[in-house]
Amino acid sequence: MATTTDFKTWAAAQQQRIETQLQAVLPGADVAPQRLHEAMRYAALGGGKRVRPLLALAAGEVTGADESRAAIAGAAVELIHAYSLVHDDLPCMDDDVLRRGKPTCHVEFDEATALLVGDALQSLAFQLISEFRLANDAAVQLEMVKLLALATGSRGMAGGQAIDLAAVGVDLSLPELEFMHIHKTGALIRAATLLGAHCGNALDAPALAKLDHFAKCVGLAFQVVDDLLDTEATTATLGKTAGKDAKDNKPTYVSVLGVAESRKLAAQLREDALAALEVFGGRAHRLRELADFIVLRKF
Repeated sequence: MATTTDFKTWAAAQQQRIETQLQAVLPGADVAPQRLHEAMRYAALGGGKRVRPLLALAAGEVTGADESRAAIAGAAVELIHAYSLVHDDLPCMDDDVLRRGKPTCHVEFDEATALLVGDALQSLAFQLISEFRLANDAAVQLEMVKLLALATGSRGMAGGQAIDLAAVGVDLSLPELEFMHIHKTGALIRAATLLGAHCGNALDAPALAKLDHFAKCVGLAFQVVDDLLDTEATTATLGKTAGKDAKDNKPTYVSVLGVAESRKLAAQLREDALAALEVFGGRAHRLRELADFIVLRKF
């Protein structure tokens, strides 16, 4: 898609592409076991900003990737993200009742089904990343499977959630908070960006490091803005319970830095992210727009 298309139009088209992709790869609600498949579709379809697949598609533009390949990579990451939200909302985790403007999966169905939904969505993500031809080199595609596994597991997202659970009521320093969110939020955002890039022409190590640094900065900025919105936005705007982090006594960027300094940090992370993209010139146009969207968003 030509970069002359404005960001809003491009993003809407790509969000619809991902929605269609997810609809196609998720088992139909009429396929046994029907209740599980219905719940999987409930959790994964029809909501969310799709930031992670958008990053995969935009990074694919940097390396000249076929959009159909980057869309599969993005869909795989989105399935991991959806699974994490289902599990995060469970009573044994964050115990939330609202997600994307509708009842959370365990409220709409039941806790046991929600647990299985997360398990099944994660398995489906790895099925996609291994079943479809996403890279010209089989060794690169194997590396993509490993990359997603690391981003999802104890040294990535799951590890970050464990740190988050242990941090309730604890005063974290800024480096400790950053360490938590590099894992909990940032790992999957970095994986989405690198997976999209791997769908195209190979980058040398310095260029790949620049792309990873961009994704690291964007991932942290995403969390800083999330914490600000949790403090300042309404439940209706967010589509999830506003103010819940403060109510649950969780450390956030706002609780550690305050609102003004958190805004400054988000702006600095955006600048660092954009600087990392300079080496790619016009090919990184959409990644720059996504950095702006992530930091300047209102929901």
